[in-house]
Amino acid sequence: MATILGHHHISMISKNAKKNDEFYREILGLRRVKKSVNQDDPSMYHLFFGDLVGSPGTGLTFFEIPMVGRTHRGTNAITLIGLFVPSVDSLVYWKNRFEELNVKHDEISRYAGREALAFEDPEGLRMILLNSDGEEVPNFWTTWDNSNVPIEHQILGMGTIEITVKNAGKLVKTLTEIFGFVVKERNEEQILLQSIEGQGFGEILVKELDGPSEKPGRGSIHHLALRAKDDEELAYWDEQVKQRGFHSSGVVDRFYFKSLYFRESNGILFEIATDGPGFTVDADVKTLGEKLDLPPFLEERRQEIENRLEPLD
Repeated sequence: MATILGHHHISMISKNAKKNDEFYREILGLRRVKKSVNQDDPSMYHLFFGDLVGSPGTGLTFFEIPMVGRTHRGTNAITLIGLFVPSVDSLVYWKNRFEELNVKHDEISRYAGREALAFEDPEGLRMILLNSDGEEVPNFWTTWDNSNVPIEHQILGMGTIEITVKNAGKLVKTLTEIFGFVVKERNEEQILLQSIEGQGFGEILVKELDGPSEKPGRGSIHHLALRAKDDEELAYWDEQVKQRGFHSSGVVDRFYFKSLYFRESNGILFEIATDGPGFTVDADVKTLGEKLDLPPFLEERRQEIENRLEPLD
């Protein structure tokens, strides 16, 4: 039986790739594991940040759209990214770090049952650090020795992802009946679901809010990708999505993984992506993310593509 193994990655929109790159590498201490381009529009950067090799479940990815406007926040959107850190001491470390580096942040509080520290990147993307407090995380998540953040406080990977919609029931039905998510907690304000019961690295927190839909812009979240083990399971999910009446993109080969895309009833865009082959398929672990990597079908256009991109380093 196919199982959603947790989150795979999450993709956002940035106006300025250079400033984005500086924040996620220098402030958050993540590794840039892939410097590439949007395969559907190679005029723009697509940057991938994560652990040592960009393991599934650690990936924060950004499309650069220089002409993009600001985000008009609203409903029917992915509204918050949870990131696990090892301990409450880590939250204190990050609070002090954010104060020193002038990062917008709140006080340490609680979110989805955990101690937490909310903050924003320079473009207003909303994130929250969560104390994993020894909770199980995938054993292949690997710290990066060259990060400027001490290993004992490094961001581990993705935790609870918040989605705000006009019709929570429809989204919850899609997650539970198609993908096997289980409801962990439910109250009048929100529903907390897990892809694997008892494991927080696949959590989605659904909130219901009426009103105008979000108008995406810089700092908005484009889509959430869920983990599928391999090609066989991805084909299974493609069939399940279609059987439930959703339009599926069909399986798309992204070279570093294979994917399918669909929108659920509120308009939230989901991707389902395979674990492999991963970002080392065309690069050595030691030099990941240092040069511009292109999928084979774009390689013949390398000079044209490089000429249109502003250097990041």
